[in-house]
Amino acid sequence: MALRITTRLGHPTFVDLPWETALTDWDDERLVSPVQGVHRHVVVFVVYGGVLYAIKELPNELAETEYRLLRELDERRVPVVEAVGTITGRVDNRGEPLDSALITQHLDFSLPYRSLFQSGSRQELWAPLLDSLALLLVRIHLAGFFWGDCSLSNALFRRDAGALSATLVDAETGELRDALSNGQRAHDLMIAETNVAGELLDIAMAGGWADDVDPGAIGLDLVSRYEGLWAELTNDEVVDASDMHAIDTRVRRLNDLGFDVSEVIIEDREGVRTLRLRTAVVESGHHHRELQSLTGLDVQENQARRLLNDIRSFRAYLERSSQLVNDGRTITDHIAAMRWMAEVFQPTIDAIPSAERRKLEPAELFHQILEHRWFMSERAGVEILTAVAADDYVRTVLEHLPDEQQVLLRRDTTNS
Repeated sequence: MALRITTRLGHPTFVDLPWETALTDWDDERLVSPVQGVHRHVVVFVVYGGVLYAIKELPNELAETEYRLLRELDERRVPVVEAVGTITGRVDNRGEPLDSALITQHLDFSLPYRSLFQSGSRQELWAPLLDSLALLLVRIHLAGFFWGDCSLSNALFRRDAGALSATLVDAETGELRDALSNGQRAHDLMIAETNVAGELLDIAMAGGWADDVDPGAIGLDLVSRYEGLWAELTNDEVVDASDMHAIDTRVRRLNDLGFDVSEVIIEDREGVRTLRLRTAVVESGHHHRELQSLTGLDVQENQARRLLNDIRSFRAYLERSSQLVNDGRTITDHIAAMRWMAEVFQPTIDAIPSAERRKLEPAELFHQILEHRWFMSERAGVEILTAVAADDYVRTVLEHLPDEQQVLLRRDTTNS
C-alpha cells in the first residue's frame, strides 16, 4: 500500500515530515513539546507558521474512524479539536509497515487538566472543571455520540470568564448514532465516573494532593452535575394553563445554560387546565451567537455572556448621557455594540503590551480586567475607570501569569 497523505484545505500538506520513521524516533526541527496530558498512543506536536498540530500514531482503521467522527461531531456543533488529516500506507526504510497517523490542530489557550492545578487551587477548580466536563458529556449525548472513554485526560480546558470550557480531543472509542438510549447514556456516564475517580486517585497516590481528597466522591459529583443538567435540558414540565410566565422562565433558564430553544410544545388535554411544556433544545452557544452577530467577536459562551452584560451597561450609560431618553428614543443593540467595540473593548485590549497580550484570549483578558475593576472599585469606594483598572491589572496580575496560548517547552516526543 502506497503512502497516502490526506489533509483538509487551508492546512499544510505535511509532506516534509519523516513518515518512514516511527513517531518515537522522530528528530525533526518542527517538533515541539507543549504542555499536554496523558495519551494512550504516541503523540508528537509540530509547528507550521506558528500553528501547532498534534500527530497521533494508531492503527489505520482507528485513524480513519476517529478522523470521520471528529468531522461529523464538528458538523453537529459539538466542541471537538479540528481533524486536519490522516496518513496511511506508512512503511519504514526496511519495508516494514508502520501505524497510520491522525493530525489535529491544537486548540490555542487550551490546557490539560493537570496543568490547571499548577496555577490554581484545587478547591477553586473542582466545580468549574466538573461542570465543564458534565456539560461536554451532555452535549455529545444530545448529538447522539457515545464517547466510551470520557475522562479528564481526553478533554482540553479553556478559561471562560471564571468558568472552564471543555473540548473533546479523543474520539477513537466512540460511536455516533441518531440518538442514544437511556441505557447507553448511563453506561457512558458510569465510564466517566470510573475514569475521573481513577485519574484523581493516581494523582493522590503520587503525592500530588492531601489525604482528604476523595476521588470516589468527586466521580459521583460529576454524575450528579450531569444528571441535573440533563434533566434541566430534557424534562417535561406541567404548568398551569394561565401561567404563561412559566414558559418564558424555562426558556430563559435554558438560554442561561447556553442553549437555544427551537419550539415549545403546549398541550391542553381533554379540557384539563394544565399544559405540558416540552422544550426542543437545538444547540448550545446562545450568548456566543448573540455576541457574534452584534460585534463579530468569536468567543466562548461565558465570555460572551459577560461581554453582553458590559455592552448593556454601556448602552445604558450612553442613553443616560444623551438626550435620547428625554426624546423617548433608545439606542439600538447594534449601535451600542459598535460603539462599545470602538470606545471600550478594542482600546482596552490595544493598551496592553503585546508581550503580555498573548497570555490570554482577548475576551478572557477583558473579562479579567472587568473583574479587577470591580474589586478595585469595592476597595476604593468609587467607580474605577476601565483604563485605570487595565493598567493596574497588567502590572499586578498579568505580568506574573504564564503564556497559555501555546506553552512550548522543548523538542521532544511523548509516549504514554
